[in-house]
Formats: sequence, C-alpha cells, structure tokens
Amino acid sequence: MKITVLVGGVGGARFLLGVQHLLGLGQFAGSDSKHELTAIVNVGDDAWMHGVRICPDLDTCMYTLGGGIDPERGWGHKDETWHAKEELAAYGVQPDWFGLGDRDLATHLVRTQMLRAGYPLSQVTEALCKRWSPGARLLPVTDDRSETHVVITDPGPGDQAGARHAIHFQEWWVRYRAQVPSHSFAFVGAEQATAAPGVAEAIADADVVLLAPSNPVVSIGPILQVPGVRGALRSTAAPVVGYSPIINGKPLRGMADECLSIIGVESTSQAVGQHFGARSGTGILDGWLVHEGDDAEIEGVKVRAVPLLMTDPPTTAEMVRAGLDLAGVPL
Repeated sequence: MKITVLVGGVGGARFLLGVQHLLGLGQFAGSDSKHELTAIVNVGDDAWMHGVRICPDLDTCMYTLGGGIDPERGWGHKDETWHAKEELAAYGVQPDWFGLGDRDLATHLVRTQMLRAGYPLSQVTEALCKRWSPGARLLPVTDDRSETHVVITDPGPGDQAGARHAIHFQEWWVRYRAQVPSHSFAFVGAEQATAAPGVAEAIADADVVLLAPSNPVVSIGPILQVPGVRGALRSTAAPVVGYSPIINGKPLRGMADECLSIIGVESTSQAVGQHFGARSGTGILDGWLVHEGDDAEIEGVKVRAVPLLMTDPPTTAEMVRAGLDLAGVPL
C-alpha cells in the first residue's frame, strides 16, 4: 500500500509513527513490509535565524521517525544542550526568544551550507534523512519560499505601538504565544511557489491520502496554498481522508483555536471539516474522522467517530486503520 500524508510538526510526526506502526515501517519495520509512506510536510514555519535556515516541521518529523526527538518537548533533539543559545544571549544577539539547541544547530548548519551551494530543499532533506533513516519519504511541499506571516497590532512600546504590521509566524507563535491582537495570515511567496519534485506524484499515485490531525490553518493550510497541491488532491483517484484536530471543542496541543478564530472558523470538528470541504463540491475531503462522542455532518463527506487521542503508536495505528477502513482501502 502507498500512503501519502499531509503533515505539520509535533502532532503530524506522532501521526506518522502510527502509520509506520500499522504498516511495519521505520522503528517498527518488518522484514517483509512492502508498504510505502510519503509525508508532504509544511514549510510555512521555516525561517532564517542567526544565519541558518530552520525548518521546524521537517526536522520534527525527521527526528521523531528517526528516534532522535526529545520525548518531553516533542520537538528538537533529545539530550539537547543550550550553550550556543546562552552565548548568543550574552552577546545580546536577537532574536533571543527562539530556542536554538546545540545538537539541532548542526542540522541547520548542514542545511544552510547545502542551500547556499545551490541544492534545493527537497534534495537537502533527502541528504539529512540519510543520517536519521526515518523509514518514510519526507517531502517539503515546495523548494521555494512560502512562509506564513501574521498581521498583528503591535503590542510594544514606541512609535509602532498600535500599528498593524506582519511578523513571521515563528515570532507570533514562539515569542508572543499567539496572544497579541491578530487579524489575518499571509502566505508570503506561496503564489509564486511550485510543488517540490515528487509532491504531485505522491498524491496521484497513492492508494489513500490522509490529512493528519495537524493545525488546519498553519500546518495543513500552508500546504494547500502551494499552487498545484489542492488540484492534485481534487483530481487523484485515491480517497482523501482527514482527521479532526479538535477534541471536545478544543485542540489538544498548539493554538489551533486562536488560528481558527482569526479566519472565522469555530473550534469544532464540523466547522473544520466544512472548512476543508467535500471533493464532491469544491473541497478536498472524501472522509472525515472525528473523536468519539463528537459529531459532524458535512455534505458529500463520510464521517465516522472513533478515538482520536494519540497516546502511543499502537493507539494511533488504530486511528490510521479506521481511516483506511472509512476510505474503503483496509489492509
């Protein structure tokens, strides 16, 4: 079976572990597994900081599947140290709000060196994955710049206080924790971007396409902003099944409720499903999984309620199995 998954960071990476557990791939590999897993990963969070290119979602997926993730935080290296960050702070270098770990810095240095040598991000990611052996093909949705920015009202002192301007998603998410007056999202560069090599093919050739329960606005949303991706989802012969990130009216992690509020979507499984829409209309979904006890009615979309708490890979694997069953392509 060929499974293609659209993912963001921490939640998306944990979902991929569940797919691997079900298929016998990666850390759960069986000698006879012939299944294939491809992850199309959000790059809207990517940023230049301290002279290096940081790709949080790609790295979180790579570290998680490769067994190197910090299990407490869910991002970054395990056994991380922070000496470089402390020295940068001692020099008064900005930004001082971003946690750049020493081990993580090595990944960013290699990536930056390769990018500046002219290699596209997709090739750089493939090279980095040789060190981690993630057991899945990780594809950045685009090799081009396609960054998520947020239009806010400046909360700080000085002449700009009260003025509206756009800041990078990382500053909004990490520095301000999404707790500043925010008005809209801007996907900078997305209109001029093209899907990275293999992205359209991974969607077209899949037996099933899954939307992980990642943030629908700033994880899945930026992927859909890249020209050609939505069209590929609408035209593929594979069923497209999504997982609600909303449990009992709230996102489990991240700040999806703040993001949804900004775009005028309620924090309910039904509202998020309607936001993605049915392929029989103008949307992208054939199926939609919601948490047990929740409900949703979306015209043209099969909806099923199952447990959606990703407590461990075996439990997540059952979520994946339910999605395959809803799609009509069970193992």
